[in-house]
Amino acid sequence: MSIDIRRLSSAQSDFAEQMDALLAWEAVSDHQVQQIVTDILADVKARGDDAVVEYSNRFDHLHATSIAELELTQEQLQQALDTLPDEQRTALLKAAERVRIYHEKQKQDSWQYTESDGTMLGQKVTPMDRVGIYVPGGKAAYPSSVLMNALPAHVAGVQEIIMVVPTPGGEVNQLVLAAAAVAGVTRVFTVGGAQAVAALAYGTQTVPKVDKIVGPGNIFVATAKRQVFGAVGIDMIAGPSEILVVCDGKTDPDWIAMDLFSQAEHDEDAQSILISPDADFLDQVKASIDKLLPDMQREEIIRASLSGRAALVHVADMDEALEVTNRIAPEHLELSVEDPQALLPQIRHAGAIFMGRHTSESLGDYCAGPNHVLPTSGTARFSSPLGVYDFQKRSSLIMCSPDGASELGKVASVLARGEHLEAHARSAEYRIKK
Repeated sequence: MSIDIRRLSSAQSDFAEQMDALLAWEAVSDHQVQQIVTDILADVKARGDDAVVEYSNRFDHLHATSIAELELTQEQLQQALDTLPDEQRTALLKAAERVRIYHEKQKQDSWQYTESDGTMLGQKVTPMDRVGIYVPGGKAAYPSSVLMNALPAHVAGVQEIIMVVPTPGGEVNQLVLAAAAVAGVTRVFTVGGAQAVAALAYGTQTVPKVDKIVGPGNIFVATAKRQVFGAVGIDMIAGPSEILVVCDGKTDPDWIAMDLFSQAEHDEDAQSILISPDADFLDQVKASIDKLLPDMQREEIIRASLSGRAALVHVADMDEALEVTNRIAPEHLELSVEDPQALLPQIRHAGAIFMGRHTSESLGDYCAGPNHVLPTSGTARFSSPLGVYDFQKRSSLIMCSPDGASELGKVASVLARGEHLEAHARSAEYRIKK
């Protein structure tokens, strides 16, 4: 059965309005969800472990009598790794190695310099003490999320990495636990939802309070992260997954169709867009979609995503394709062209850029090396992928010599008095040499 996918052309007079409608996404949850989350956060903050156990039993259909039953030991994590089938264990270790090597390049070091009068200025880079990572659980289990969230923290030097992962109906994913062992996770609690975010943000009698919470979750998790921001840091409020493919019309259309499927299969709200100056190629890809879709395991989800939020966009040329790309600021951008390096200078906004016909976005999700936690919903205009820098803090260093304090004091005095802040001025003036 043919699928109805939106077709757009930059030649349309209302193209801008059509693009706005295509990209529209409201990430804020409704009032009812917000109220439920607010109540859970307040309850966990007040009652700690007892509240976490009660909500976990209610929402995940567990029968725990204490939070001790919801914590996994390091021995359990290691056993999960040791008992994995050889093929899975080899793939997991290889992916972890590549992710770690890439993120080690991001690590920032402290620095300082001394001016001619002896004044020293610099920056001290320090890892956070403790972070929490949220990992989806149950059937929607993602060991890759463990690697992508925990390894940058580990490389940054974070001493404690606390992982929370729901286990609906007691269903534990061994690959997720194995990934925790590989990534150096310190403690694991089989807790999910807003109660897990609350436990990490405020701390309980058993779950330690963290400095930052990272990782994806459902609407309740996202709402909870938004509400606890300020008490702790968070990575981002993520919207649905997105892929934008820019193609010159010379890539196998089956490849492109499957690349679009790779995001559409996440959920019905995921967005897949193809842009090309070749109208015939758009038709070929549409034919490939109709041909390949019936054999997909997640056919219904892909069909709903493509019919609801996908688009095949015809543009005049590659320059216009890149203008539209920057307008979209996609999470994942594939440049499926002969010479992607030539286009790179024109790309201003994208979470991750997959270059060339052979670089599928799925490689970035698992094992290429760069982080797959990326800005969505156009936030690539001002946000970056998760990285080591997200788990490091920077402190400014200032140490004035007597001569430096005297000279800088003269400048500070004038500016402070201009702001009518006398104590600021006099504090600086005391150190001015007579």
